[in-house]
Amino acid sequence: MTTRREARVGLIADTHGMLRTEALDALRGSDFIIHAGDIGRSDIIERLLMIAPVTAVRGNNDREAWASALREVETLDVGDVRIRVIHDLAQLMEDPAAAGVHCVVAGHSHQPRISERNDVLYVNPGSAGPRRFKLPVSVGQLDVSRSGVRARLITLDAKRSA
Repeated sequence: MTTRREARVGLIADTHGMLRTEALDALRGSDFIIHAGDIGRSDIIERLLMIAPVTAVRGNNDREAWASALREVETLDVGDVRIRVIHDLAQLMEDPAAAGVHCVVAGHSHQPRISERNDVLYVNPGSAGPRRFKLPVSVGQLDVSRSGVRARLITLDAKRSA
């Protein structure tokens, strides 16, 4: 039996002022985009908005005036799936399961990762900006269906840049 996708949510974080062509290409086809902070420049959000509606949070390096309008925690409801967005997972002061959250998207560590705890999916899409150490340059994707939410990570070809 095939599960029909209701919505695709593109995930990006830690661009630090650099929006790669490969990241934009990977996010095309998204119904929504989440930027999990350390955006770096306001025009990055504007460029993402050309693809889909954007839910973005302020990261610890987003200190310019434009970033003051961003909150530290946001929520995106896609169908029956509630997604909590925060830059640094260590700053999450609630029990997501108790709050009815199905998925938490966070950045900050630059380490792409998918895990599950207490029936809550945790996704860090990694960093789509400048390469840090030997970590991959990546974005992520959530596929939301009636049966829940699935995540995947997409490693980008970091040899080219926008």
